[in-house]
Amino acid sequence: MIHDVLLVGARGFGASHLRNLERLSDRARLVAVADPAGAPAEGFGSDAPAYPSLDAALAAGVRPDVVIIATPTGTHHSLALAALAAGADVYLEKPPVATMSQFLELLAAEQAAGRSVQIGFQSFGSHALDDLAALGLPISVATWATWSRDTAYWSRSAWAGKRLLDGIPIVDGVITNPLAHAVATALRIAGARRREDVERIELELFRANQIEADDTSSVRVTLRDGRRVTAALTLASPEQTAPLIEVRTSDADVLFAYTSDDLTYPDGRVVHTGRTDLVEQLLDHREHAIPLSAPLVEAGAFMTVLEAVRRAPRPKLVPASEITMLVDREAPLATIAGIGETVERAARSGALFSEVGAAFAV
Repeated sequence: MIHDVLLVGARGFGASHLRNLERLSDRARLVAVADPAGAPAEGFGSDAPAYPSLDAALAAGVRPDVVIIATPTGTHHSLALAALAAGADVYLEKPPVATMSQFLELLAAEQAAGRSVQIGFQSFGSHALDDLAALGLPISVATWATWSRDTAYWSRSAWAGKRLLDGIPIVDGVITNPLAHAVATALRIAGARRREDVERIELELFRANQIEADDTSSVRVTLRDGRRVTAALTLASPEQTAPLIEVRTSDADVLFAYTSDDLTYPDGRVVHTGRTDLVEQLLDHREHAIPLSAPLVEAGAFMTVLEAVRRAPRPKLVPASEITMLVDREAPLATIAGIGETVERAARSGALFSEVGAAFAV
């Protein structure tokens, strides 16, 4: 069975979808690209009809089976609604949408259309999640990450680092976009999938950069049954390391590196697991009705965190005394003193930054 696919957004992360669609070319046919810049100049997809927008493609008579949306978050809601209205199943990059009201409206549209929306939390396809589930219900889950994002990253587009752009919610902070996988995957491992699984959210949002959104934040999510999921994340680290998730169970504490699908057990064993490609899984879902790993409805728990971040006061600026600007690189990088140790200590102790005495948070 060949599925006709329309890709919305061929640049940035959209380029990885072009490569994946080339790999899946025996099952998926790229019938159009919707991007203001047109189709790629060369390579896979360069011969596909190009339209400046999804609306233009649909108006021209393109009728895809699947629409892949790889565009800025602020556009997800309207694009996904249009794709569903056209009768297509949707692969929607993370974060799904920018507000809880948009999420609920999209859920209703998905149900009314009788179609399926798969969210691009690729880590949900990791086979490590099954291995972790076999250990039993976690006592607690914690995640921490130190990434480096320089001034060029924050100036690459009009929406980068914004909470709002021209009145439209963007919510482009560390928790909700660059390291959204860490938060969403930690919640998933803890068994929190839907909105009703979350009882309470505590946040401490900071920014080392001159942006609107947060680039260094801690969050503690208390679930309905009292268990906690804690995250401490930064984009202001002098060195970038792989995000880690610590899963504590009654029998063992296991570390999960979700970017590489590696599990590290207490005895030192490192087990590499594979992962299921979520676009390919959406095709399998269309053909054989297999369950989706990242259905829209199960992004509900993550969306409660995103909504809390959106509604929170503007992130606090890290004191200048705690920031070092690294200029020995292509673009300056703002870093926070001791941030690597701080994020790990906060997450693993189930604490917020202020509770572990982080100098920038006191």
